Amino acid sequence: MAERRALVPELQQEYGFSERQACRLVNVSRSVYRYQPRPSENTELSQALHEVTRQPRRWGQDKIIDYFQQQRQPWNHKRIQRVYRQLGLNLRVKPKKRLPAREPRPLVAPLAANQSWSLDFMSDSLSTGRAFRTLNIIDDFNREALWIEVDTALPAERVIRVLNELCGERGHPTQLRLDNGPEFMAHALAQWASEQHVVLAHIQPGKPAQNAYIERFNRTYREDVLDAYLFQSLDEVREITEDWLVDYNTWRPHAALEGLTPFQYAQLQA
Repeated sequence: MAERRALVPELQQEYGFSERQACRLVNVSRSVYRYQPRPSENTELSQALHEVTRQPRRWGQDKIIDYFQQQRQPWNHKRIQRVYRQLGLNLRVKPKKRLPAREPRPLVAPLAANQSWSLDFMSDSLSTGRAFRTLNIIDDFNREALWIEVDTALPAERVIRVLNELCGERGHPTQLRLDNGPEFMAHALAQWASEQHVVLAHIQPGKPAQNAYIERFNRTYREDVLDAYLFQSLDEVREITEDWLVDYNTWRPHAALEGLTPFQYAQLQA
């Protein structure tokens, strides 16, 4: 309809048709051609809503209604709600991730190596501001730091690759104790654990104490390495971390191991 209405003045100018003739030619009534839409009664409200939502504020519908009432604007809450939704200004609410129910898993010290490994991630950044992550893995029996993988991204496939390398050297653990991070919840890791007959012992959400061995290790690694150096590159992080792992496992006494190092405790219990 709008296209046909636009043809009327063109026919009048180019061919000298009268308004009646041009409207009849394009099959548009003269009343439709002359119609001028009334300005919306919500124009002022729409402008006010756009102005409020453009500010660096994350205000939802209810807060905007309260704000307009404080400003003594004439619009009632129903009208504000209707126009707010018509303009599509609703805040996007990220749905809450539903985690499967977890059974409490008491933190029991294993009686031998390879019975239980603990895994966790840490984050830090280089001096350039580039972020990186670490995947920390320890044996709960003697708190031995098995490995720390360092990179900018460590998806589930990378976790599996690291585990395969460790298992090739040490054998498969009976269980892996880990939290509910997306990498540890991935289907690929669950499938790998099923194929290798390894139990994934997920802790309860919001219960880091159920993974206390790796949490305590993370604190030591944070104090001795991540907070102690200003890293220029990932290679520097890896080099310093590998040297620290040797020192941690070989020379650093552990209070929970009766003052022994992880290697000494493993030899004593063998």
